[in-house]
Amino acid sequence: MRFNSILVANRGEIACRIMQTAQFMGIKCVAVFVDADKDAPFVKMADEAIKLSSSYMDGSAIIDAAKQSGAEAIHPGYGFLSENAAFARKVKSNKLIWIGPSPHVIKVMGDKLKAKELAVKSGVPTLPMTSNTKDVKSIGYPILIKAAAGGGGKGMRIVKKESELKDSMESAKREALSGFGDDRIFIERYVEKSRHIEIQILGDEHGNVIHLGERECSIQRRHQKIIEESPSPRIDPFLREEMGQAAVKLAKKIKYCSAGTVEFLFDDQTDEFWFLEVNTRLQVEHPVTEEVTGIDLVAEQIKIARGDELEFVQDDIDWHGHAIEARLYAEDPGNNFLPEIGTLHAYDTSLASEVRWDSGVDEGSIIGTDFDPMLSKVISWAPNRVDAANKLARGLEKAHMGGVVTNRQFLISCLRNESFLNGNTTTDFIEREVLETKKNLSANELHQASTAIALWLAQKNRLSDPVTGFMPANWTNGRMPLQRVKLLCMQNEIEVKYKLNKDNLYTVMDSICEIHHCDSSGIDVEIDSHRFYAQVTEADSIILINMPFGDVNASVLPRFLEPGNDIPEGGLVAPMPGKVIDVKVRKGSKVKAGDTLIIIEAMKMEHSIKATETGKIAKVMVRLDDQVNNGATLLVLEK
Repeated sequence: MRFNSILVANRGEIACRIMQTAQFMGIKCVAVFVDADKDAPFVKMADEAIKLSSSYMDGSAIIDAAKQSGAEAIHPGYGFLSENAAFARKVKSNKLIWIGPSPHVIKVMGDKLKAKELAVKSGVPTLPMTSNTKDVKSIGYPILIKAAAGGGGKGMRIVKKESELKDSMESAKREALSGFGDDRIFIERYVEKSRHIEIQILGDEHGNVIHLGERECSIQRRHQKIIEESPSPRIDPFLREEMGQAAVKLAKKIKYCSAGTVEFLFDDQTDEFWFLEVNTRLQVEHPVTEEVTGIDLVAEQIKIARGDELEFVQDDIDWHGHAIEARLYAEDPGNNFLPEIGTLHAYDTSLASEVRWDSGVDEGSIIGTDFDPMLSKVISWAPNRVDAANKLARGLEKAHMGGVVTNRQFLISCLRNESFLNGNTTTDFIEREVLETKKNLSANELHQASTAIALWLAQKNRLSDPVTGFMPANWTNGRMPLQRVKLLCMQNEIEVKYKLNKDNLYTVMDSICEIHHCDSSGIDVEIDSHRFYAQVTEADSIILINMPFGDVNASVLPRFLEPGNDIPEGGLVAPMPGKVIDVKVRKGSKVKAGDTLIIIEAMKMEHSIKATETGKIAKVMVRLDDQVNNGATLLVLEK
């Protein structure tokens, strides 16, 4: 089962991650891509790339691409077809090597209902559950609705009272069908004060199964993880061994062969844990396990797929230090974490090389609505948890990026939060903690940023002037008036007044400033004896400057403001760009506050537009399947 070439049936950061290891092992890597990804980093990184005429979900096209390129094996990454048993079976029937567990294991574990049945038979504890809404009362509210197929938080809804059950069931089914082609759902007890603990396992075809310890993934929004770490601050060595052995027991029962993850729900108050599911693939958060164990999980997947026996036993596994991963998304935490689109005009992670960046984008990448909005995984390691958190927060802060709204400041706020640093990271963390969703500048930071921007603009304009550009900076034939520039700096309007003095120093709003160097990419400036270098990117009338305390966005305000399009009174707008998948009302419909009026989908995620008050629909401005932009007026509601 030896092979020298792999087709990576995925995209983005995970495609880059797989290729990084495979190419290091001397294996040729073939990528597949669609039009939206033609200029993506993973396409350029591959030894060969083949364009798909359909999508990443077209298994037949992917197998044809493998045959065309001569690839001998297929690595599915995560998402897409990674847990599709029929695809895995088809890969093997075409005499290609499947880098993952057997199709049978994928099928059984991919059905969460069957997986729970198997866990019960294996003596692994499980939560009370049902597929019948009539049995909900016996479980008791709150409950969690879950898709029977798939993962990634799709098709999941928390229901706290009976009146929410019907709409939540319908929405979960619709999302599950869209995401996995399977609308089956089930209901289980929802444990509010809990932690999401998962155990990484490795199994080979020789019957060896070991675990690599736990990851805690409790900090989530919309049931999707945003911060993961290993080890968990709550799990002691005894619990680690107990949960690890339960995972190994289940894996041996199903003859698990590859890398996989057994997920548990952990009650923070009672120390009880219950089986949730088995992810029969590489997890997004696998890097934290790699950092604390020193084991390359992608390399182990490849070696297991070619028939190698594990090179270590359970007693060989040791854990060193602490690792934390943060998922950097193109989304707006201040707008219910809804996805954002745009062009990534700046993306320079070299300024934060002390942390690991597993990225799927680079400068100039266009972020659309076709795929998951994750830009990068950022991982830190340190001898202890507090240092790992500080290191990761500072790395996120130092990187230079802009053009698309991200959750960066939110992640930094999480990592510097006192509860987080104390290990109080149960699944209700985001709901109970007050966290910054955007960078708030102090008066001094605003002054420094606006001053640096004004001086950079002054130098840029002077050097580009065909008349005076060649003259010395302090040349004048008379007294010059104060120069002025009005900026919108991080939503703060500020007028910067400055002048150039005879000694080649600038006076800027009572500060004495000296420019040591300035060019199109940045400025080395000293403001009141405080010197720093700030990288600058200008695009789409936005100036992005990388200050010592992080990136700052600004724009030059025009002398005369252009009239905008006012939202009509009673108008309800799209909170994100996306596709209209359901219009539940028409002109003249009477509605109550809280009624769902329109449903928009973007990146396989639904968002309901609800009535803000009781009234009548005066106008509906969209139709089914319309594509709408962020802020577009959808309908008008009148009292």
